[in-house]
Order: sequence, then C-alpha cells, then structure tokens
Amino acid sequence: METTVAGIDVLFVLLGAVMVLAMHAGFAFLEVGTVRRKNQVNALVKIMSDFAASTCAYFFIGYSIAYGVDFLVSAKVLSGSVAGGFAPKGYDLVKFFFLATFAAAIPAIISGGIAERAKFWPQLCATVILVAVCYPLFEGMTWGTRFGYQDWILATFGANFHDFAGSVVVHAFGGWVALGAVVTLGARRGRYRKNGNVVGIPPSNIPFLALGAWILSVGWFGFNVMSAQKMDGLSGLVALNSLMAMVGGILSSLVYSRNDPGFVHNGALAGLVAVCAGSDVMHPIGALVTGGVAGILFVWAFETCQNRWKIDDVLGVWPLHGFCGTLGGIACGVFGQEALGGMGGISLAVQLFGTVTGVAIAVVSGFVVYRLLDISLGLRLDPDQEFRGADLSIHHIGAYPESDVPTYGGDTVGIGEDEEAPISARVG
Repeated sequence: METTVAGIDVLFVLLGAVMVLAMHAGFAFLEVGTVRRKNQVNALVKIMSDFAASTCAYFFIGYSIAYGVDFLVSAKVLSGSVAGGFAPKGYDLVKFFFLATFAAAIPAIISGGIAERAKFWPQLCATVILVAVCYPLFEGMTWGTRFGYQDWILATFGANFHDFAGSVVVHAFGGWVALGAVVTLGARRGRYRKNGNVVGIPPSNIPFLALGAWILSVGWFGFNVMSAQKMDGLSGLVALNSLMAMVGGILSSLVYSRNDPGFVHNGALAGLVAVCAGSDVMHPIGALVTGGVAGILFVWAFETCQNRWKIDDVLGVWPLHGFCGTLGGIACGVFGQEALGGMGGISLAVQLFGTVTGVAIAVVSGFVVYRLLDISLGLRLDPDQEFRGADLSIHHIGAYPESDVPTYGGDTVGIGEDEEAPISARVG
C-alpha cells in the first residue's frame, strides 16, 4: 500500500509539473500577440531559452539554496532505490521538476516587460543569476523553512506567513524584479514624445494574445491545485477558488476597461495571480472578490504605469504580477479569516510583513542585477537593431520568413545563400 501511495504521489506531482510547463507556452504566445511583428520570434526563443537556462541554474545551485538538497549522488540514491535521504519512486525528482517550472516563471514574467529592446545574452545571464541565487533565497525563506525566517515570524507574530501557490513567492517577486529591468532599460524608442505625449503601439495579434491567456489559465489549475504536492493534501476548494478568482478578474476588467480585449484576457490572469496565496483558505466568495479587485487593479495600474509614470512595461508584468501578486498576499490575510468564511489560522499582520519582505528582496534584486549587467555587458539593442526588430537583429529571421524574401518572376531569391540567416532558413 505504501508503494502504491508513493507512486500516486509521484504521478500527481508529475502531472502538475507538466501543466505548469505548458504554461510557458502561454507566456510565449501572450508575448507574441502583444509585441510588434518584428519581435515575435525573439519572444518565442527567449521563453524557451530562459526555461532551459533556469532549469540548469536551479538544478545545480538554486534548489540547494532553497531546500538544502543537491543531486550530486548516484541515480540509485536519487530514485530512492537505496538509502540516502531521497523519497521512494523518485518523488523528490518530480518535486524538483514541479518547482523548477515555478522558478522558470520568473524570467518568463520579466521577458514580457523588457520585450522589443533587450539584448539576448545579457538577459540570459540575468536569468541564471536570478534563478540560481535571488529567487531561491526568498523561496527558501518562505517555502523551504530555510534561514530561520518562518520560525522567527511564528515566534514573533504567532502565525506563519502563508503563500500556498506563490502570489508573493513567484508572481510578486517576478513582477517587482521586472520593474528594475524595465526602468534600467528605459522605454522603447518612439514610445514617448519629448512633449510628453504617449505614442500608442497596438498588439500585433489579438488571437495569439488570447491563446496565451487561455493556455496560462488552464495550466494555472496545475499551478494552484498541485501545489499541495501530495494526493492527501488535494483540495477541491483550491480548484473552485481559482475558478472564482479567474471569472472575477474577467468580469471586473471587462467592465472597468470598457470591453477592451487585451484587458479582458489579462484580467483572468490578474485574478489567478491574486488568489494563489490564499486559494486553500478562502471562501469562494472571498476568491471572487479578490479576483474582481485584481482585475480592476491591473487595468488601473497598467494605464497609470504607461501613461502617467511613463514606464514602458510592454505586457504590463509589473501591474499584473507585481501589483496583483502583492494584493494576493494581503488578501489571503483578509479572506482567510474565519470571520469572513475562511479556514482561519491566518494573520493579516503576518501577511503584510511577509509580502513587504518579498517585494523588498525582489526590488533590490531587480535593480542590482540589471544595473550591474547594464554596466558590464550592456542590456539594450542599439537604435538600428531596435528599429529593425529583435527578430532580424538577433535571430536573423522573421516570424514569416517567406514574406521577407524578395521574389522576381516567381522565383525566390537569396535566402539559401545568406550566411547571416539561421541554419533552418538555409537548409535546402
């Protein structure tokens, strides 16, 4: 029976890891649909490359910082076949897979904010540093019981900081790190005129944007529900609260934005970001209210950020993940209370303190990492590269290669002989 339970737990966490892995396709298509056509390939390559670099950084360094576990032992020990501290059936390995997909969400979030003007390799360096060191530090403090942080909070306030699925640990952290990256890079060229007027840059593809939002929304139920990490911790309350927060975000953003399709689809994500922390302790009505507030907050913060503060956060990742993730950490302390129908055991003071701690670490990490990389490597494409677009400047191919090739008399000319084109464009 113990063997069967262990196998079920492995399958449970593995399915969650695969669902969150699929969310990275959502990040990619959300960015592809929002950026201009000349930067779509770059969005796709960034998300995939960042995921690979994140996994390696987390495997060799980050996971050890967060949980005190490393994988530099034999496969027999790792799989739990022999004694050595690893759980049977390779449970600890799928747990790593699951948590690695969370860690990789940090650069995926940042990617949308810095789109259309960031160099490729310096950003990949930032990914490695953030996922190897900065994110695991706060993750270990909050989820890994490392560094005595939760013990100190419990002794001081009488309750632990609660963040069930990462409103603060993942989303707020990624969003506030992104602020440092966006501010360091500066606005896209031509976005703001010298007289202060804002130049509108519309999304390139609403269907791709919507597809990205849908993929993220579906995968989010693996993100939230499977955060239990064991079958005996599975709760339908988490699933229902996630659903109610999502629809709350959709409806409030629909009304507040006056039926703007970009805001409606991102409103679903705003609600899901905000409910992560308290999805296991809130009443569904509390989750609905949390999602509704998050939808309005996102629309207001995005417009204020772009138009009043002149911060050119392309996908609005600071408002979406930073603001709504912060809201989620605090809302958990409100709607998790028994007096409001919640499960109880939650302290608003602790939620405020833990949320502010996470935001502070993220802000410092974002500005320090990106300032140092900007000084040492340079973060931004030069004006000509930015004008041509990241696709041609970095990857030497556009999203629609055939349309970029001149034709004469029906014959395609030149791409097979272009040594600057990628191999995939030159083969044949």
